[in-house]
Amino acid sequence: MATQKLMQGVRVLEVASWTFVPAAGAVLADWGADVVKVEHPVAGDPQRGLITSGLMPGSVPGAVNFMVEQPNRGKRSVGLNIASPDGLELLYRLVETADVFLTNFLPQTLARLKIDVSDVRARNPKIIYVRGSGQGVRGPHAHKGGYDGASYWARGGIADALTPADRDWPLNQGSPGFGDLNGGMTIAGAISAALFARERTGEAPVVDVSLLAMAMWTMSPLVVASKLFGLNRIPSGPRTQNPNPLVNMYRTKDDRFLTLMMLESDRWWPDLCEHLDRPDLADDPRFVDAAARFEHREECITTLDEIFGERTLDEWKDKLETAGGVWAPVQSVRELHDDPQAVANGYLQDVTADDGTTSFTLVANPVQFNELPPDLRRAPEHGEHTEDLLLELGVGWEDIARFKELGAIL
Repeated sequence: MATQKLMQGVRVLEVASWTFVPAAGAVLADWGADVVKVEHPVAGDPQRGLITSGLMPGSVPGAVNFMVEQPNRGKRSVGLNIASPDGLELLYRLVETADVFLTNFLPQTLARLKIDVSDVRARNPKIIYVRGSGQGVRGPHAHKGGYDGASYWARGGIADALTPADRDWPLNQGSPGFGDLNGGMTIAGAISAALFARERTGEAPVVDVSLLAMAMWTMSPLVVASKLFGLNRIPSGPRTQNPNPLVNMYRTKDDRFLTLMMLESDRWWPDLCEHLDRPDLADDPRFVDAAARFEHREECITTLDEIFGERTLDEWKDKLETAGGVWAPVQSVRELHDDPQAVANGYLQDVTADDGTTSFTLVANPVQFNELPPDLRRAPEHGEHTEDLLLELGVGWEDIARFKELGAIL
C-alpha cells in the first residue's frame, strides 16, 4: 500500500484557518484522506492574504504562497458562506458524508454559526469532532484566540526558557508555524487514534489539542523540574565549563560550527581522538576518562577548539564521516535542500503549481509508511473545487447558479 493511500476513503471536513489546524489536514491529505477545506467565498482563509499584504517574502504577482502551500497541500477547497442558511445547509450535507470535522474557530463563533459539536452531530452522530485551540476548551481563557507566537512560544514557557539570563528581551520565535506545525502533526495522530477507536467501539470521540498544551509537552522535563527544583531554564555558563567537553559546539576554520553530542564520553573519546589525528590525547592523564575531562574541562575544550579551528567544516565532514559518536554540522535551513539524508529519504518533495509550469519544494510530514515518502500535491486555489463537491452531493447546475447569485457559494 502506497503511503499516501493509507487513509483512502476517509473524508475530513476542515473548517479552519491559518496554520495550526490546517496543518493537521495537510498531514491527513498526505496519508490519502479526502480533505475538504471550507473557506468563506469572498475572504477565504486569511492566510492567503499574507502574500499580498507584504507581510512575508514573495509578495509579487505569481509568487508561490508558501505559507498557504505548506499547511494546505493535497486538499480540495469549497467556498461556502456558512453564515447564510443555504451555505450552512450545504455544509451540513457535507457533514453527512464526512468522518472527521476539523476546526479552530472560537467557541462563540462555533455557536453563532451553528457548527458546534451538538449541531454537527445532529446531522452525523458518528463524526469525529476535532478542535484546535489556543489555551484549551475549559478555563477563563477558553474563549480567547491564540497563535503559536503567543500561546505556544510565549505563554507556554519556551521563550523564557530559551532566553539567556543576561539578555534584556526574550528571544523571538525562530520560524513561522513553529508550534503550529508540531501541533498539526499531533492533531493528525489524535485523529488517527480516534478513527481507530470508532472502528473498534463504534463511538466517535471529541478530540482537543491546544497550543498551550503542546508547549507544555515540548517543555515537560523542565516544567516538571521547575516545581521540584526551582529551575526555570537549564543552567548555563561559559561553554568552556561544560561538564562534558564532548557535548559542545566547536568553530571551524571557515567560521562554521559543528556540534558534538557524545553523551557516553568514555566510549567515544578514543575514537574521536583518532579521527582528530590526535591519538595522544586518548591517554593524556588530563583527559583519560570522564572524571579527568570534567576536572580539566577548560583545558580539554580549549584543546578541541584549537583542533577544530584547523580545518573547514567540509573538511571535518569528510574527516568525521566514519566517527562512531554522534555529531552534526550546524546547518542553515537552505542547506537542508542539499542534505544527503533529506534527499535520500524524500523529506523534501517538488510540487507543481496550478499554472502547470512553476515548480517549488515542500517539506513532507515526518511519518513514512512502508519506507515510502508521501506524494505531495499543491494546495487548492480559493474555492477551486466548489462545483465539483456540490455536484458530488447531487446539487444540480441550476441550484449551483442560484446559490452563487445568493452569495452562498463561490
